[in-house]
Amino acid sequence: MSEEQALEVENQEQEEIGAERRERREAALALVVKFGDPVLKSRASEVVKFGPELRAEVERMIAIMRDGMGVGLAATQLGILRRVLVFQAGPDSEPSALINPVAEWLSPEAAVAEEGCLSLPRVSMDVERPLHARVLGRDGAGEPVVLEASGLEARVLQHEIDHLDGVLILDRASREQRKGALRALREGESYSPPLEEGEEAGEHREPRSDP
Repeated sequence: MSEEQALEVENQEQEEIGAERRERREAALALVVKFGDPVLKSRASEVVKFGPELRAEVERMIAIMRDGMGVGLAATQLGILRRVLVFQAGPDSEPSALINPVAEWLSPEAAVAEEGCLSLPRVSMDVERPLHARVLGRDGAGEPVVLEASGLEARVLQHEIDHLDGVLILDRASREQRKGALRALREGESYSPPLEEGEEAGEHREPRSDP
């Protein structure tokens, strides 16, 4: 096989992998509850029974999160009102589950960053959150877990705990951005925060420590 033929085969394989990944993502996102469903504004109930059923639920959630190319997923987003979340804050991180999570401590230092949500298709908003968090909960076997999280991991955990409390990024954003996002959701369009003067797309805002 010539170098040119080998390159053509490689490109074809990459296209096939890309198409398969898109199909898996679409299938995963079809399982996620979207904005407008009242379950997203409901508070999930504490998990009291740990066992094979819960472990299977966690494995399913991790698979949906991965196929959907998300970094976190709350059971509420699948229409299940139980306090279960999964997260993977980075491609090199192992996916983890947290049951009955509680943010025991949040740092006074905060930062604004752009967040998206699998339940709000094609919408992202600026959300201010504490930079560091201590989160308590249990793993899939019911064993106590303490997470000292910072940066993206802290943000993902806060985002998913919000879901379990019936809170969306729409509730955390400015009034102006909320109006723009709601309009986009109603009309089936996309929305992202307007850039400030001198700011480049994808750039995170400077950390803030004010309340």
